[in-house]
Amino acid sequence: MEVINKGVGGHTTAMATGRFQADVLDLKPNLVIIQFGINDAAVDVWKTPPKEASRVSLMDYEKNLRRFVNELQDAGGEVILMTPNQARWTPQLLEMYGDPPYDPNDPQGFTHILSGYAQCVRDLAGELNVPLVDVDAFYDTPERRTSPCRDLLPDGMHPSEAGHAFVAGELAKILTVKQAKGSSVPGAD
Repeated sequence: MEVINKGVGGHTTAMATGRFQADVLDLKPNLVIIQFGINDAAVDVWKTPPKEASRVSLMDYEKNLRRFVNELQDAGGEVILMTPNQARWTPQLLEMYGDPPYDPNDPQGFTHILSGYAQCVRDLAGELNVPLVDVDAFYDTPERRTSPCRDLLPDGMHPSEAGHAFVAGELAKILTVKQAKGSSVPGAD
């Protein structure tokens, strides 16, 4: 199985639409794993003047993800969607994002906007009948909701090796099921 990573740090779904044909469709992939959300949902309150809305609206986010899935399926490819992971406050993130609409006094105050984007992915996966890795739910447990999760999100935003291990395990479960069902996923033979 050949794995190609076309993720670009800092990109939103809107940015990816401009490179989707060349970076993904032209490669004729059998399976594509799609995860966006943190950059789409971010409200750049640190800019001058401060922004008041997410970089990509929830409606455009859904439209962009739907387009990616539809185009891949039309080309004969399979898709796995992943919700974005949650985020946690760190001193650096508080300095940049510690103003409304974020709530610096709430442990979930940097995630409350992002949770709508995660729900959008869940809804879309169900509607389009594609497998889902619910990374958001992994962080949304009673003990993790109030925790800074430094073992999983050392910088408050990007998963640690342990966070990535969870995702890899969940992807392995989906791929194992696909293999058992005789999917066209490369390496399933």
